[in-house]
Amino acid sequence: MTFPRLPRLFLTLIVAFLAGCSKQPSSPAGAAAAPAKIKLGYLVKQPEEPWFQYEWKGADAAAAKYGFELIKIAVPDGEKTLAAIDSLAANGAQGFVICTPDVRLGPAIVAKARAAGLKVVTVDDRFLGADGNFLTEVPYLGLSATKIGRMSGVTLAAEMQRRGWAAADTAACIVTFEELATCRERTDGIIAALQESGFPADRIFKTPQRTTDIPGGLDAANALLAQKSGFKHWLVAGMNDSATLGAVRATEGQGYTATNVIGVGIGGMDCLDEFRKPAPTGFHCSILASAPQEGYRTTEMLYFWVKDGTPPPPDTRTEGQPVTRENFERVLKAEGVL
Repeated sequence: MTFPRLPRLFLTLIVAFLAGCSKQPSSPAGAAAAPAKIKLGYLVKQPEEPWFQYEWKGADAAAAKYGFELIKIAVPDGEKTLAAIDSLAANGAQGFVICTPDVRLGPAIVAKARAAGLKVVTVDDRFLGADGNFLTEVPYLGLSATKIGRMSGVTLAAEMQRRGWAAADTAACIVTFEELATCRERTDGIIAALQESGFPADRIFKTPQRTTDIPGGLDAANALLAQKSGFKHWLVAGMNDSATLGAVRATEGQGYTATNVIGVGIGGMDCLDEFRKPAPTGFHCSILASAPQEGYRTTEMLYFWVKDGTPPPPDTRTEGQPVTRENFERVLKAEGVL
């Protein structure tokens, strides 16, 4: 039996149809694969400290808002810092925020980050170059150290005046940590504000701490109090809450009560248990710097730098606000800390 001959055009259409059925569906013309998710690191030197925990909390909030992946790493020393940069690069990160354990590591951190193609933003402590000057080419966000120190000094002077203390009966214990520029700027600001208020310069005593924690502040203040006796009242301050808390503990050990001591810290995070004590202590106030905001803003700046190629400002500074037993819960709830 023979079949009628099919027109050539019809055969061509059948072949094209069968060939099309055998192919997998293709993406629409011009469609591109979804871009890889941005990954950013956040490296801190003391993850056990509340300040850095709240910085991480702020960074987490930025990650949730913008949809990038955040890799949090503890870097307590130089070796772990450089290893963390290698780890970030291996995991496909495009940049990181860092509070370095040693500001002198700055050139090594920058070199390793550049070799790995990672962008860097510093927070809290600014990198130093081999010449001892700041590495201004690395974007930085931190406290306005001098301003926040001056706020501490103004608060000390105002509370002293409110209590009606005589300058002749009063001395100031300023716990210092001169090795770190931002710490020195804070305590210099405290001293300058006290002097401008009219407090006698010869009754302002600096005492260095070896470590930036409560034991360091305690030891430093004990050494000073052993040398300077005969004062009825003490003003106490330092570069952070822990320095001031340690100094307040020292005054208590020397028999001073809360009515004879005015302590003002800086940070507002490490003094919460002090404010919650049933009775007031010599720790009167802290100048709150917002760790969640620093964590949020640094990672936000880094994210847009990676995403859009827009570098952050070279130097961004934040200020603080006083918190006391009376207002700390309200203020810290507004900050998202409590």
